[in-house]
Amino acid sequence: MTSKVSYLGNLRTSCIHLASGTTIITDAPIDNHGKGEAFSPTDLVATSLASCMITIMGIYCQEHGIEFAYCEASVLKVMASSPRRIERVLVEMDLNGNNWDEKIKNKVIAAGKTCPVARTLEGNVELEFIFK
Repeated sequence: MTSKVSYLGNLRTSCIHLASGTTIITDAPIDNHGKGEAFSPTDLVATSLASCMITIMGIYCQEHGIEFAYCEASVLKVMASSPRRIERVLVEMDLNGNNWDEKIKNKVIAAGKTCPVARTLEGNVELEFIFK
């Protein structure tokens, strides 16, 4: 098992990563009966895309002897209705400060776009990327 998820009441859950004991609390979003006081489950999906991409980019850089000093991503999740689902995720990623030439930057970005979360979402959710 990967995790244990428990309902805490009031549309909130506690998610425990079993290997590490790390806990994440989720809350229903304001636009869906919640208080929006924590990540919603769909926020986690969208945020996981950026986290997974950065991780894969880091692995690529490590394997190819490329210094990876900085990356910060901002994530926008857009919901659809009928049925309620994630319609679009925009990841804006700042890679400034890595001193990469254009060729290296493009290879690192291409590696990031092959992350497991992106591959899971593609075809089901519109994915948009902006790289600085």
